Amino acid sequence: MASASPITAADAGLPDYVTRQPSGFYRSANPGTKLAVAALEVVAAFVLPGWVGPLLVLAVVLATAAMARRMRGLAAIALATSPIVGSILVINLFLLPGASDPIARLGPLAPTWSGLSFGLQTVARLLAFSLAIGLVYLTTAVDDLLADLARRGLGRRVIFVVGAAVQMVPATIERAGEIVDAQRSRGMDTEGRIWRRARGVLPLAAPVVFGALTEVEERTMALEARAFTAPGRQTLLRVPADRPKHRVVRWAAIIALIAMVVLRATGRLV
Repeated sequence: MASASPITAADAGLPDYVTRQPSGFYRSANPGTKLAVAALEVVAAFVLPGWVGPLLVLAVVLATAAMARRMRGLAAIALATSPIVGSILVINLFLLPGASDPIARLGPLAPTWSGLSFGLQTVARLLAFSLAIGLVYLTTAVDDLLADLARRGLGRRVIFVVGAAVQMVPATIERAGEIVDAQRSRGMDTEGRIWRRARGVLPLAAPVVFGALTEVEERTMALEARAFTAPGRQTLLRVPADRPKHRVVRWAAIIALIAMVVLRATGRLV
């Protein structure tokens, strides 16, 4: 008589949230470790003097993203910050207070070398900040992050706010795409010249806003149905892996962050 095969998690009908195990370089790291590393990178980008901080952080983030195969996502994040980056560069180039080394004269305006250097450093710091945070987002599932925060004792209300903030932009984009498809099926022209697209903004914006408000109400009812405000500690279905090497990296990042802040506060890191 043949022995029965063991029942797997998938056969038992468990959801992907319970059975999924992230794999790959950096993607399999504990979410808390990635948050600690990102915090260290952000502080280093702004605390280390001159070009050292932002360039070092950018090099580390880009190398990590390349090994984790997330360069395309980082490129999209960098592109999204281009309007802010461009405005910062232009303002500092022409209007940096105290700059007296003009590159050339353009009528009443005079771009300066000091403004160019300061603007480029500011842009590098901004990119280092956004890409360090973006890499965590690209390599970490939201439910893994929330489960790890819950395991560490963070309040459920704070966890809900973090999850809602992280999921807000992707959910809004997805909802807007669905509304665009629905409006097209009804004959609305959402392509072509700019004035045609501008004319279709209001019919698209109203359903997006009302849909967001409806989702808030539905989510509130769902949370109450699941005893969100009940006293006691939550029972976690799955806890993200936290290997010894992850803990070593996390504590090393925290110690380095504290040391960097202390050195800067005492004037030893200028």
